[in-house]
Amino acid sequence: MDHAAAPIQFRAICDVAKLGDAILDQVRSLPFTHRPALSLAVAQQFDGTWSNSMLTLPSARGGQFDGVGTINAARRLLEYGWDRDTPPLARARRILFRLLAEDDSPELLFEFGGKAIDDDLAHRGRAILREAAAATLAQAGYEGDPRLRGAARRILERVASYLRSPLAQKPFVRSGNQHVLPPEAAPPSIYALLMLAHMPLFRTEHHDAMEVLYRHLEQPLPRQDAMQLCGQKIVSQPHLVLGDQLPNRAVADADVISALTWLELMARLGYLRKNDNWNKLYERFLDDRDAAGVWHPHKGTNVVRASNPLHWAVYPLEEHASGEERWTDVTFRLGLIGRLSGRTIELG
Repeated sequence: MDHAAAPIQFRAICDVAKLGDAILDQVRSLPFTHRPALSLAVAQQFDGTWSNSMLTLPSARGGQFDGVGTINAARRLLEYGWDRDTPPLARARRILFRLLAEDDSPELLFEFGGKAIDDDLAHRGRAILREAAAATLAQAGYEGDPRLRGAARRILERVASYLRSPLAQKPFVRSGNQHVLPPEAAPPSIYALLMLAHMPLFRTEHHDAMEVLYRHLEQPLPRQDAMQLCGQKIVSQPHLVLGDQLPNRAVADADVISALTWLELMARLGYLRKNDNWNKLYERFLDDRDAAGVWHPHKGTNVVRASNPLHWAVYPLEEHASGEERWTDVTFRLGLIGRLSGRTIELG
């Protein structure tokens, strides 16, 4: 609260400390005082999209948000603490819900489209966008909407059917000199996991499938990368989750942001409590806090950077990377994970 940017202060109050409605009414405007959030909001186009794309990342050569896609922008605003009924998120809602439909319109492929794209690649692009849009709408709080629930049911049924099949036990096939996933393989994507993480009632209704999913997520990652046959082409599928992405301390130290994102995701899904290894790694992050409860890197005092582009929407929420502001993002996430996993939150 002394050093964090306004969105982190706001979310610490409402999502971690949970200080109650009386306090929330006093701080409700905090997220809208954050300059990067305002810059991102005004970059939206009249049709409700950003950059006429969905999952693109900002250009390194442009401004802070130049070239950012709609799904990444909407998720970033949600992470900043913006409500789903604020104008930018309300305008984006229409296109996100349209992406849930089984619609073959070429214009709905956005950056996945183009004149040279074939039917198989088009199908792949639609599937990725459908799951990413569902994840964003779930995070925005639309769990009760029948359109989202219908899409979520189809996504979960496809994943669960695959995980229960013999193919999931030996998922890779040889193609030339590579081992790749066959076209029919349907492991969960990071977007499907994010969608389910924000749909607690839906998860309860499909508890059997959620148990199957947990067994998949706790298994060791295969040595092969997520490459999949798509028609006659082999394409990279970095959004697919083939097993435990946080198996040990070395992995956690190598990419702190990916580790925390995984722990938060597992906490929201209800899996963190039942996995001893993930709990131990979370405890280790807690051990790196100082006497005031502020987290510092286990080694050195460098700024923590995110290396996985899939986590752009989550980090950093802080505008500056100097002084004590360097530690606010991670300290907040540790508190949030603790709250989500049912731990007692001690307020200073």
